[in-house]
Amino acid sequence: MDYFNQLISVFFGFFAIMNPIANTAVFVGLTAEAKQQEKVALARKSLLITFIIIVVFSLLGKTIFHFFGITLPALRITGGILVFIIGYHMLQGNSSSLHSGEEGKSLSNLAVSPLAVPILAGPGTIATAMSFSASDGSFPILSTIVTFLLLCVITFVCFCLGEKITNKLGDNLIQIITRLMGLILAVIGTQMFIEGVEQAVSGFK
Repeated sequence: MDYFNQLISVFFGFFAIMNPIANTAVFVGLTAEAKQQEKVALARKSLLITFIIIVVFSLLGKTIFHFFGITLPALRITGGILVFIIGYHMLQGNSSSLHSGEEGKSLSNLAVSPLAVPILAGPGTIATAMSFSASDGSFPILSTIVTFLLLCVITFVCFCLGEKITNKLGDNLIQIITRLMGLILAVIGTQMFIEGVEQAVSGFK
C-alpha cells in the first residue's frame, strides 16, 4: 500500500507541475504557424528531451548531492520553495518566470527552448524529480522514472490533439484547471518544505 501511495503521490506531483492541459494551450500558441506533422515532431522531440533530463537527475541525484555537498533536507526545502512559488503564480492566473519560456523563438528551436526547458523540465520539475527519487532503495527512482514516462505520454497525446482540446475546453476552463493545479502545487511545495525542515532539525539532535 505504501508503494501505491508513493506512485499516486509522484504522479499527481508531476501532473500538477507539468500541467498538461495548460501547457497544451502554450504549445498551441507557440506552434500556431506549424503544420500538424511539424507539431507532432516538435512534441515528440521536446518530450524526449524532457524525459532524458528528468531521468538523468533522478539517477544521478545522490551523486550530485555528494559532489556538491548537498543534503536531502536542503534539496527538499529549496525544491519546496520553488514548487510553492510556481504554484502561487498559477493560483494568481499568471505564469511564473521559473516556468515560462521566451517569445520569438524560431520553430526549429522550440523543442529545446522554451518547450523542453524551462516549460516542461523547469527547476520545479527537476527539484521534484530529485526529491522523489532521493529516498533509499531502487523503488523511488524506478517509480519516479516510470511515472514521469507515463506523464510524458499523456502530455504528448495532449500536444498532438492541442487545437481540439483548447477549442473544447475554452480559455476559462483552462484557467480554472491551471488554478487548481496551482493549489495542488503550492500544497506539495509546502509539504516538501516541511519534510525538509523536519529532517534538518532531526539531524541536529
